[in-house]
Amino acid sequence: MNPRDAAPAVQADPVRDVEETAAHLRAAILGLRADIGRVIVGQREIVDALLCALLAGGHVLLEGVPGLGKTLLVKTLGRALALETARIQFTPDLMPADILGTQVLQNTPEGPVLTHQRGPIFHHLVLADEINRANPRTQAALLEAMAERQVTIGTTTHVLGPPFFVMATENPIDMEGTYPLPEAQADRFLLKLRVPRPDRDTLLGILDVDPAERLPLVEPKVQRAELLAWQAHVRQLPAADAVREAIVDLVERTHPDRVPERFKPYVQLGVSPRGAQALLGAARARAASAGRLHVSLEDVRAMALDVLRHRVLLNFAARAEGVTADTVVSALLTAG
Repeated sequence: MNPRDAAPAVQADPVRDVEETAAHLRAAILGLRADIGRVIVGQREIVDALLCALLAGGHVLLEGVPGLGKTLLVKTLGRALALETARIQFTPDLMPADILGTQVLQNTPEGPVLTHQRGPIFHHLVLADEINRANPRTQAALLEAMAERQVTIGTTTHVLGPPFFVMATENPIDMEGTYPLPEAQADRFLLKLRVPRPDRDTLLGILDVDPAERLPLVEPKVQRAELLAWQAHVRQLPAADAVREAIVDLVERTHPDRVPERFKPYVQLGVSPRGAQALLGAARARAASAGRLHVSLEDVRAMALDVLRHRVLLNFAARAEGVTADTVVSALLTAG
């Protein structure tokens, strides 16, 4: 048979593959929302933001007073995504070794051997509960893990994940017994979400929720390989030059020399380049969760507050005057 007469090989259509991935991802996000809604009443915007962070591969900081369901939300998400989940309760006496693990001496037939006993950080999803109850030294134990997805103990480096997420809860900093997160660590969180108190109707619905009964009803529907594929899809979503320029303009206007005049007495430090990258990544994730194949300016505006609020550093005068980072970022978005 003449090779020229053979049927041509079927070529994969990359555009079709991307479209199929986008459709599948959108359907899965809708399913995850429904599953989480079985346990968590209300908090739709918080749930959507958490899902965006997962797609973007970023960590999340949840701030709110005790009793709002922050811990339950993270547990539900970990169960729905079939991720190995560990919970660390941060307390003032918690030590770095309680998080990372430690080296122990074990007797073997060949003699004593130094081995690494792994801590709870070696899971796919780590819930750092009330992270600002621990002292700064213990908080700093998460820095390398969050930034580089690895942990160094002694002379050995251990790779974490993938995937690897830290989802931390914190109480408002004006509560007794809390330590504000250092700026370097806060910057490692992709999003900082403020969990609001439920309204009256939502509170009435919460009265009938028994987490012990409803949590087992959430069945794992997304496997690890799927999640990693979705993250790769999100990273490849194109963003037009206009979108990129809008991100850069917004970030530059958070700096003390560029911020509007009325905020100049209060802004001490603006958003870093890592914050600009985070905003683009979060906007891509929001577009992907809606099933779209491009990033819009609306995606940037929708994610800006959650991405930037913990990256704009204000001074003591701002606190005295009641000026918050939310105030500054919201004003910049309105002006822009």
